[in-house]
Amino acid sequence: MSPKPPHHSTNPRNAFGEIASFAFWLAKAGYKESTIRSAVSALKAVAKRIDLLDAEATKAYLARAEMGDGRKEIVAIHLAKFYKFLGVHFEKPRYNRVDKLPFIPTEGEIDALIAGLGKKSATLLQLIKETGARPGEAWALKWIDIDPQSMTVTITPEKGSRARRLKISNQLLAMLNVLPKEWATIFHRPDVNAIDSLEWFRRTFLNQRREIARKLQNPRIDRISFKTLRHWKATMLYARTKDILLVMQVLGHKNIKNTLVYTHLIDFQNDDYVCKIAGTVDEAKALVESGFEYVTSMEGVQLFRKRK
Repeated sequence: MSPKPPHHSTNPRNAFGEIASFAFWLAKAGYKESTIRSAVSALKAVAKRIDLLDAEATKAYLARAEMGDGRKEIVAIHLAKFYKFLGVHFEKPRYNRVDKLPFIPTEGEIDALIAGLGKKSATLLQLIKETGARPGEAWALKWIDIDPQSMTVTITPEKGSRARRLKISNQLLAMLNVLPKEWATIFHRPDVNAIDSLEWFRRTFLNQRREIARKLQNPRIDRISFKTLRHWKATMLYARTKDILLVMQVLGHKNIKNTLVYTHLIDFQNDDYVCKIAGTVDEAKALVESGFEYVTSMEGVQLFRKRK
């Protein structure tokens, strides 16, 4: 059971200070870091535009804000918890959330983005691309979670997901080995709050992404997010295997309803493929590790393909 929210007076307060206190209360109540991060980010964004401590003014702002109803619904949920924490009456507005299929870039666009990033950013994105891990799961990884012998990574779940052990490529392992091993964690200092450090990293990434998209004159690259890579992994895995239970296992879902969206994201019938041949076992092994799938053998060579 969640701890009872403290009673707050109606005296003027600093909104950002209250947000920090709210985040601490959520942590004590057992909420996941990803949930706390989402709530804090949403509340801070609203607090920059309106007096967050005025519930009615905030509701009026949300009604006229230029954001989709789906986003408004999420913000309203965070606001309801925040005002409950403050002991302020707040009748949560209702929004009709419209389900939208996620944006799925091509692998070439993902690889172009990764190639333009710094070492740590590129490694984190390559990790999410290969494993479909949530950003918080990838950010929390420790060096002991990487097994170079079996070429696997162990994902500690968030959001009530399942733990899983997933294969990684030689390319990713090489990228990991280049990073300094100063701390037990791979991507951030363990003495720094993981939520704050990931949020700072995310803002830096957005600036880098925008610049790469501008240089390559491809605005689609500026739409690629950490979550996009998770969607891409699930979509490509289902397209290749048609095994929805495997996709569910890789993503760590406990409810298959969350996985079924990937069965109808894209019509792959007219997809273009990159085709390559392998004449030796080592060449075939390298292609499979790079995501190519075997098609057939002819004239002494094996044919492999991968969607562009």
